[in-house]
Amino acid sequence: MELHAKYTLFAEGARGHLGKQVIAKYDLNKGKDPQSYGIGIKELWEIDPKQHKPGLVVHTTGWPLMDQYSGSFLYHLEDNLVAVGYVVGLAYENPYLSPYEEFQRFKTHPAIRTFFEGGKRVSYGARAITAGGLQSLPKLVFPGGALIGCDAGFLNMSRIKGSHAAIKTGMLAATAAFEAVSANRQHDELSAYSTAFEQSWLHEELYTARNVKPLLKRGTYGSPLVWLDQVVLRGKAPWTLHHSKADHECLRPASEFTPIVYPKPDGKLTFDRLSSVFISNTNHAEDQPIHLTLKNADIPVSVNLAKFAGPESRYCPAGVYEFVKTEEGADRLQINAQNCVHCKTCDIKDPTQNIVWVTPEGGGGPNYPNM
Repeated sequence: MELHAKYTLFAEGARGHLGKQVIAKYDLNKGKDPQSYGIGIKELWEIDPKQHKPGLVVHTTGWPLMDQYSGSFLYHLEDNLVAVGYVVGLAYENPYLSPYEEFQRFKTHPAIRTFFEGGKRVSYGARAITAGGLQSLPKLVFPGGALIGCDAGFLNMSRIKGSHAAIKTGMLAATAAFEAVSANRQHDELSAYSTAFEQSWLHEELYTARNVKPLLKRGTYGSPLVWLDQVVLRGKAPWTLHHSKADHECLRPASEFTPIVYPKPDGKLTFDRLSSVFISNTNHAEDQPIHLTLKNADIPVSVNLAKFAGPESRYCPAGVYEFVKTEEGADRLQINAQNCVHCKTCDIKDPTQNIVWVTPEGGGGPNYPNM
């Protein structure tokens, strides 16, 4: 499909399939920090009315992951509904780590599980978040177009919020495009959009939050430093911390770690992945081309399994990737693409960048109710 426009604004969300290609084609991240991501896993519960506290908001950091970036949110909504989620930074080093299993373990904490005991899980989902901050923002414009929202990475990490930034950047880019078209210009760079962003309250907000993600990468030990940076210094520290590596470069060989043995799900508070995918209402046509593509079909076994113990079987929150034996006893990677909830984690975390997530045929995917 060809789209012909004077200007095209890319607004696909975190790790946009087209946005990623635009950034590479025009080298928009030249001189910028590598982008940094997190995987957010979320459930919606209907809980016991006795445990429901309308309007209650709980944010945590730390347990069960103490030595790297992680955090949770818990929102008491209307009608006895509670949204609970856990975010794990994708710069983690241990290939045995499973963000999904860590989320299930998080719910077993005494301060958290009391809300859900006797309740019913309604829905499940997962999505990557673009969390690198101001120092990881690519150049926003290129001939004939611009990046807005999380396709560029405007999330405010200190607030874990990006919707307001997506709206604002959409407004700024639309204004710049309108002025260009009104002046009979087309296909050039919308430099007015970049200038307007640099002069906006959003730029100031992201500047204030710029050191939050680099500090949180230190795990629980970074939390006091975040408090110092945000509360005492109010984001005005005379230094800017940086991201030195892309997330996929952070995995270390499995030989340096001990496998993590996670508890089996009880089916009441903690659950397996396939039952979770079921309530995400994910659907892809059985006969459509697989949208999770490999640049080299040999790498998953020869490199990922051999060196990193097959991390794709653990970082995926939907059970898409599994290593199975052939009739000859050899290992092969099986891709259960119909399970994919479109979180984009594989596209981000694959250590060899061999997995490429492409848009599935027919618009399939998860169908989240009330999420």
